[in-house]
Amino acid sequence: LYGCLCFLLLDSHIICSQPFVTIMFAGSSCTYFTLCSCFIRTDQLDGETDWKLKVAVSCTQRLPALGDLFSISAYVYAQKPQLDIHSFEGTFTRVGLLDLELNHLTKALFVALVALSVVMVTLQGFVGPWYRNLFRFLLLFSYIIPISLRVNLDMGKAAYGWMIMKDESIPGTVVRTSTIPEELGRLVYLLTDKTGTLTQNEMVFKRLHLGTVSYGADTMDEIQTHLRNPYSQVTQSSAPKVRKSVSIRVHEAVKAIALCHNVTPVYEPRAGVTGEAEYAEADQDFSDGNRTYQAASPDEVALVQWTESVGLTLVSRDLASMQLRTPGGQILTYCILQMFPFTSESKRMGVIVRDESTAEITFYMKGADVAMSSIVQYNDWLEEECGNMAREGLRTLVVAKRALTEEQYQDFESRYSQAKLSIHDRALKVAAVVESLEREMELLCLTGVEDQLQADVRPTLEMLRNAGIKIWMLTGDKLETATCIAKSSHLVSRTQDIHIFRPVTNRGEAHLELNAFRRKHDCALVISGDSLEVCLKYYEHELVELACQCPAVVCCRCSPTQKAHIVKLLQQHTGRRTCAIGDGGNDVSMIQAADCGIGIEGKEGRQASLAADFSITQFKHIGRLLMVHGRSSYKRSAALGQFVMHRGLIISTMQAVFSSVFYFASVPLYQGFLMVGYATLYTMFPVFSLVLDQDVKPEMAMLYPELYKDLTKGRSLSFKTFLVWVVISIYQGGILMYGALLLFESEFVHVVAISFTALILTELLMVALTVRTWHWLMAVAEVLSLGCYVASLAFLNEYFDVAFITTVTFVWKVSAITVVSCLPLYVLKYLKRKLSPPSYSKLTS
Repeated sequence: LYGCLCFLLLDSHIICSQPFVTIMFAGSSCTYFTLCSCFIRTDQLDGETDWKLKVAVSCTQRLPALGDLFSISAYVYAQKPQLDIHSFEGTFTRVGLLDLELNHLTKALFVALVALSVVMVTLQGFVGPWYRNLFRFLLLFSYIIPISLRVNLDMGKAAYGWMIMKDESIPGTVVRTSTIPEELGRLVYLLTDKTGTLTQNEMVFKRLHLGTVSYGADTMDEIQTHLRNPYSQVTQSSAPKVRKSVSIRVHEAVKAIALCHNVTPVYEPRAGVTGEAEYAEADQDFSDGNRTYQAASPDEVALVQWTESVGLTLVSRDLASMQLRTPGGQILTYCILQMFPFTSESKRMGVIVRDESTAEITFYMKGADVAMSSIVQYNDWLEEECGNMAREGLRTLVVAKRALTEEQYQDFESRYSQAKLSIHDRALKVAAVVESLEREMELLCLTGVEDQLQADVRPTLEMLRNAGIKIWMLTGDKLETATCIAKSSHLVSRTQDIHIFRPVTNRGEAHLELNAFRRKHDCALVISGDSLEVCLKYYEHELVELACQCPAVVCCRCSPTQKAHIVKLLQQHTGRRTCAIGDGGNDVSMIQAADCGIGIEGKEGRQASLAADFSITQFKHIGRLLMVHGRSSYKRSAALGQFVMHRGLIISTMQAVFSSVFYFASVPLYQGFLMVGYATLYTMFPVFSLVLDQDVKPEMAMLYPELYKDLTKGRSLSFKTFLVWVVISIYQGGILMYGALLLFESEFVHVVAISFTALILTELLMVALTVRTWHWLMAVAEVLSLGCYVASLAFLNEYFDVAFITTVTFVWKVSAITVVSCLPLYVLKYLKRKLSPPSYSKLTS
């Protein structure tokens, strides 16, 4: 609540949206930082698990005591509470392709219902109040519309989701959208992020380049040797010279890396210490084993951990200062004068510090090479070395500095403070003031950190490629880094060439480059976001058409908006099913734009995981999710949907034959409990047990991903398969009804008993005919349903002649009709498996 004074202990959980006036201790899963600031985590709100720095308002930061808060006069202006913690436009509901196809078939069945009713009234001769007879026939044939289809499918989808989450081979998988598990079985395009999705997002420092000398994993001990020199001697001799020694340059580079960041060392309180003494002592406890680092970016943590490994350790940091410990144990204190955080627009961050021992003021900055190349002084090695490191798969950062005099800093501070107080265009004015410092900065070093591939990424990508899925990697990283990862992860196979799309800026260049690319065959495409924007502006159709022919596509320097745009283009131009997978907040738009979104719970938080339809913990789990669960879900739902339609069509066919024989009378064949039991107790369990069916074992589906290709053609559910089931329904319905009429005894109830019993047996036998691999629950469902029907005969005196159904005559007539209706189908299935076996038959034999 606004105006409340809250006292929070370490790791407290609170619901808070207002700004901090002052902060005494950390809250909301916080770490102790200092008075007036703390680190918080919002994972209970938006899923983000990274630490966020919260700072008290400036007017209260220098209050000497907590009680002084009550003596100041201040107001808090805040916006009204909002239901959403983020403002975004997303897809909240999804409808799978299978549902759309079933809806089309249901519409066709509705047309058939109306047409059949009109035909019956027409053949009746429009006698009497024909419109009444029309409505009667509409009611009698209403079983053509599969009302229970949606219930069965939704129950099946829930079962598929339960199976996915209970699969021990993919632990931690969560199904967040239970309406589209079948979409996993029909994917053609998979669009994936790179960092944290294909890679581990665990940064390891690998390379330090100073322009004339480079240090790698095997020469890091040389850096330690340079740092062991008396630190005071090096810093004193670091005055401007024509050419600095290597030792001085190493010291300056490592010091810049140790100072230019937003990392905070955290010390756990010692056991048995409580209250204020706990924090006071913990603040002084700089033991290495008790220290951990917290930051919003794993890159920064990797850099600070590296400086610690070579001897320069960040031991303390608060809002106003930070302390470094040299290899000799000396503590260096720096006052933090200004901090410029990293933004995705600027692609850099900076800090202005004052060395308390020398009073020197230095502006340090680090960032991406594209942002820093125009800021640093002219050099002839930065661009080349950035490309070399990127080709090794390393993520690069350029580090630079600029020395400031006291007068220069005071001038900057006054202009910066004035810009921050501006009401209009504050952000632009602040950025302009900061940019005034970003000129002719001294280039210190180039760093390279490695983000290693996740486990089993290579075999997973190869499996997906063999399954006929085309993989597009959309990343914001450099072109060289993205290309290197594409090769090392086997996104691009060893036998394929790579066409790197030349940077284009206008229509003519785009036309020439597209013509050059059109002459290439079986090669992967690598294109930057800027070139992609130009090509989509002038040659959208041509570019998408050519890119879709490539076995793999890599788009680098992509913004989140571009990622979502690419997904929508694929959907519009190809009409195929797309899947997007990512792990960060910048992947949310792409995940929500795709037909099926998969999020990975990574180190960048859970925002992508919460926004996705399916959440997994590792990229390799996508193989089993698609090859096993996606494939089986689609085939099961296709069989279940068509069988539910068949169940309604066959009884409607029997009704039509019955009415035709009796002069097109609108009289129901079955009434009351028989109709209710037919759709529920007598056939529901066997039909629903089809969700347990499988054509091949999961191990075979993973071993032969080529089986997945057949599903993308939609042959399991199409108008062709639908017409086959319609023919089967008409044949069986006609046989059951005509057979009962030919073999019935002297009373009408005998016709009902014979035809209905044969109908139930036929449905049970058709389920057995449809099953490809028996599950023990299927057998239980068949026996249970048959037992329920036999047991209920004793209570159906109103519909059946109990004395007749216990005779041998009843048994042989029902058996004969059932055999005639089902035996030809069993024979046809046997001949089809022999003459035209399905692709999976060799794996099940």
